[in-house]
Amino acid sequence: MESLFIALNTVLPLFIMMAVGFLVKLTGLLNETSCKQVNKVIFKIFLPLLVFINVYDSDLAVNFRSDLIFFSVAGVLIEFLIALVLVLLTEQENARRGVMLQGMFRSNFVLYGIPISMALFGNTAAGMASILIAVIIPLFNALAVLALEMFNGQRPNLWQVLKGILTNPLILASAAGILCNYFALTLPHVVYDAASTLAGIATPLAFVILGASLNFGETGRCAKPLLLTLTVKLILYPFAAIAAAILLGFRGPELAVLLTLFGSPIAVSSFTMAQQMGGDGQLAGQLVVFSSVLSIGTMFLWIWGLNYFAFF
Repeated sequence: MESLFIALNTVLPLFIMMAVGFLVKLTGLLNETSCKQVNKVIFKIFLPLLVFINVYDSDLAVNFRSDLIFFSVAGVLIEFLIALVLVLLTEQENARRGVMLQGMFRSNFVLYGIPISMALFGNTAAGMASILIAVIIPLFNALAVLALEMFNGQRPNLWQVLKGILTNPLILASAAGILCNYFALTLPHVVYDAASTLAGIATPLAFVILGASLNFGETGRCAKPLLLTLTVKLILYPFAAIAAAILLGFRGPELAVLLTLFGSPIAVSSFTMAQQMGGDGQLAGQLVVFSSVLSIGTMFLWIWGLNYFAFF
């Protein structure tokens, strides 16, 4: 019963925030345009501040785990290769292939990693997740561009990929936090308090906007690729990654971070990227919607099971 309450207390707040966002949308207080504008503010200001504060406050000697980083990078690359084979074997339309490939390996680790890790193991896990963001987000971005351009008949623009990585606010925030932490640079108290307050807005506002962005229309034509991609993303990949992590000895905070990396839903930005790069935008949008909703249940089950069997 204790395992059940731990899982419920971790996941239920996220569901409530998404539900509030969806209700706000129904009232007309937010529309698609305003959601995009607020979402841009979240990802360029509030989430980077959250990442920076978590890295700034973390103990790098404890939270920088090379084995965790190596496992995460290797896992994402293996996911990408397996997904590539799957989409080539199961889908004929190139516009869908790139979207399915991106959906299978790319998770919303930024949005889910820190709050779930912190809810389970506090600042230690949140610090690990924040440091890992600096490595995983560039990898996600590079592989996502490759996945979409591989099937749109155009040659990948390596400069654009590199420029996108170097100017990503989350990467810059993580790097700034690491530098300040490593060189013991202390922020003025008033600056730190203001940054911490603004960082606290990131998670609730991001989930409210995620809920307000949900659109359940026109799923019929996407049923088959939806089912395959979501099964791989929310069930098969997390099971394989967590099983491998347990066999390699990962436990507690490290395992929680890996769960959020491999078990989180598909990144919201994958929809925008698919639209801009010739992918099936409708399929990409449905993948984000259904993975976001279904992940509430799957994440609850993963957390309950891992806690029940004493891996947490």
